[in-house]
This record gives sequence, structure tokens and C-alpha cells, in this order.
Amino acid sequence: MSSHVSLKAVHWRDRLLILGGLAVLTLLAWGVMAEMAGRMAEAPAGAHLQAWSASDFAAAFGMWSVMVMGMMLPSASPMVLTFTGISRRRAPEGALMRTSLFVGGYLLVWIGYSAGAALLQGGLQAAALLTPMGASASPYLAGGLLVGAGLYQWTPLKDACLTGCRTPMGFLMAEWRPGRRGALVMGWRHGWTCAGCCWATMALMFVLGVMNLLWMAALTALCLIEKITPAGDRIGRVAGIGFIGWGGWLIARALL
Repeated sequence: MSSHVSLKAVHWRDRLLILGGLAVLTLLAWGVMAEMAGRMAEAPAGAHLQAWSASDFAAAFGMWSVMVMGMMLPSASPMVLTFTGISRRRAPEGALMRTSLFVGGYLLVWIGYSAGAALLQGGLQAAALLTPMGASASPYLAGGLLVGAGLYQWTPLKDACLTGCRTPMGFLMAEWRPGRRGALVMGWRHGWTCAGCCWATMALMFVLGVMNLLWMAALTALCLIEKITPAGDRIGRVAGIGFIGWGGWLIARALL
């Protein structure tokens, strides 16, 4: 009986530590984004319209890396908690270290996404298609992104990746690997599944601005709802219809 109580106490301690750690990382990311948005808004007019340098890319890459951490970690928490529980039962020693490696592998994928997004942002700004705050300056770009993301919500690939995110136990049982290296690889593979689910939604940051915190919060909420609520997959498809309608309206208005 005492052994059962002890295991239960360890389980709850793990959950509190992990949720607390993820919450701290998420809040730090949002705080940094708010500070960066404030600094960009106060920059002199035209300061963001110059040709990009290596330091500009580094700043954009850092911004995107922080952004994806703030947006993706909340919806990854069920997978991380499930991983810790299984890891603790299979090999009690070092379970929290393996969890850290799992999260690290997961974030590596999104850091790679951030590099691509930063390069795309630089190209779009060079083509005068983005405002200094990273919002679309073209209704055709904004409309195309919205329609593309809306259509992606209905694709088999989106459905398969979302299913992987919504069923942590099934994903981990299929992908399980022992040890620290295995934890890193599993986190990496889950990162690819998550990126396959949410890459198009994340690209919608270019519609209203990569520094628009309200838009960031709305897209974060959509990703979270899709992954953790019982009707999340259906809500995602409804959101896709909304994106298509919004994007089509922007394009049609520009053509008239």
C-alpha cells in the first residue's frame, strides 16, 4: 500500500514539475515577444525597410524561435506528460532528464521551422510584401496564405498529423525508444508530427503581423483546441472554412 502511495506521489510531483516548467518557458516566451513588439513599434520610421543583414536574419530567427516556443509548448503538454509517465514506469531513474531531452528534440524541429520562416520573412520584406511589423502588405499574399491554410485543414496529411498529436499514448507506443538518445529521437519525431499539423497555421502570422500578440494568441488557441478537445478535429475543419472564406473575400475585394 505504501509503495502504491509513493508511486502516486512521484507521479503527481512529476506532473507538477513538468507543467510548471512548460508554463515558465511559455510565459517567458510571451514576455519576450511582448518586449520585442514594443521595441519594434517604437523604432524610427523606415528602420525596418533597409536590406536585411546577417544580424537582421539572426534577430528574426530569434523572434520566430521564441514565438514557436510560446505557441507550441501549451499544446504539446499532454504528449510530454504522457511520455514522462511511461518513462517513469519503465525506468524510474532519470525520467525527468529524458523528458527534458524529449522536449529538446521537439523544439529542434520548430527551431528549424523558425529558420525557414525568418528567411521567408526577409524575402517578403525585400519584395515589399510585408509591413515593418511583419504583416502582409498585399491582399493577394494574405488571401493566398489564408486560402492555403484553410485548404490544408482538410487534407489527409493534416488529419494524420493531428491524430498523432491527439493520441499521445498511441504515438508513444508506436515510436518508443529506450534511453536518453531514444527520448531525443522521440521528441524529434513528435516535433515533425506537430509541424506537419500546424505549419500552415503558423504561417498565418504573416497575415496580421508576426508581432501582433492578439493574432498570436488566437492561433495558439486554435492549435490548443485542435489537439486537446474532443471535437478539436472538427473545429479545425470549421476554422479552415473560415480561413478560406476570409482569404477569398480579401482576394475578391482586391480584384474589384
